[in-house]
Amino acid sequence: MPDDIEAVAEQVFAALADPTRRAILAALAARGPATATDLAGDLPITRQAIAKHLALLAEAGLVTAEPGERRRVRYRLRSAPMQMAQQFLAALARDWDSALGALTDHLDRGAPGRPARQVAATPPRESEKRHG
Repeated sequence: MPDDIEAVAEQVFAALADPTRRAILAALAARGPATATDLAGDLPITRQAIAKHLALLAEAGLVTAEPGERRRVRYRLRSAPMQMAQQFLAALARDWDSALGALTDHLDRGAPGRPARQVAATPPRESEKRHG
């Protein structure tokens, strides 16, 4: 799994884009560590399909494989990649909030020679009442 927060977020978002992988993560969150066979009992797809999805989730760092008894591999959720994706989204939100705040300030001040933006709604004109 990459160390770069943007690269981790990209892998997490790609993994979460598939509804089956989201269902697998939800099942692991609800029941705890499980094998592909266990998960296939909960989901409407084959064990082989579950195994392929688990491999992609492991590549994204969202699950880890733990060897169990009789060569059965159990998969456990990992929260670190999800937390990194959340940090990435929070940074984007801060950037957007800053840019939108600056735009709001600019509009509230008004451009030179133009009145400031009115925040309250203006009542409709008589012509708009009849036709609108």
